[in-house]
Amino acid sequence: MFAAIPVNLYPQQADSIKTYSIDDRLRVGEELTYIVKYAFINLGELKTVIESKDTIDGKVIYKTIAYIDSYEGLPFVDLHQIYKSWFDSTLFPVYFEGVMFYDEDTTFTKYFFTDDSIVHVIKGSLNPTVIYMDTVVNLHQRFQDGLSLLYYARFNFDKNDTTTVGCYINEDTSTTQINYYPEREAISIDAVDYDIDSRRLDGFTNFTGIFGLTGDFEGWFSNDIYLVPVVARLNVLIGSVVVELIDWNDKNWQPPEYKE
Repeated sequence: MFAAIPVNLYPQQADSIKTYSIDDRLRVGEELTYIVKYAFINLGELKTVIESKDTIDGKVIYKTIAYIDSYEGLPFVDLHQIYKSWFDSTLFPVYFEGVMFYDEDTTFTKYFFTDDSIVHVIKGSLNPTVIYMDTVVNLHQRFQDGLSLLYYARFNFDKNDTTTVGCYINEDTSTTQINYYPEREAISIDAVDYDIDSRRLDGFTNFTGIFGLTGDFEGWFSNDIYLVPVVARLNVLIGSVVVELIDWNDKNWQPPEYKE
């Protein structure tokens, strides 16, 4: 089971922090699978995939996708959703899509981000096909979507500071505060038999997202060039859940071992 060593127990400073390009950390084909736990109950799995790197209208675009599925037979959770985020080399999105599967219907939301501040919003259902929102919004600045925010947080550890990020989620603007910490920490998960060398962030979201995600959060990322998310604690509708890495497809990467 996941266990985190308290921050002040291993006060060693992280290795000299270097600046890396987005291509150093965004590995096309990367697949990371996580189990979602509530107390002693395994709720389901989350998989994130970096699908491709393309050039669209002269811009380099990274295409990512996340699959969220609860396990069958749970009395209080039935969740099946797919999210896509395409973002450019500044880690700001150009396209977002969310698809929610229900017993008798499938709904979708699409955001087309253009001109750095304009968002074309389309919402509807597929069974039958109905469009119930088609509008254009001027946000006056650039915002993250719910999935691109993960990658933005992951690749800005080098700032080693506190940052406030604008988010556009559920057709509303809000902010997320992220605090980065330079100290190394030892963290354990079931997938490996040693403590993982990691770095921590925490923060606060002012929006309500998937399954009531809101408020305080914290996460541990591998202390290496890739900064792979290893564990997170999140507040959702039913309470605090743990999201823990259980599988990855890159045989050239293993969670770095913590050594004093």
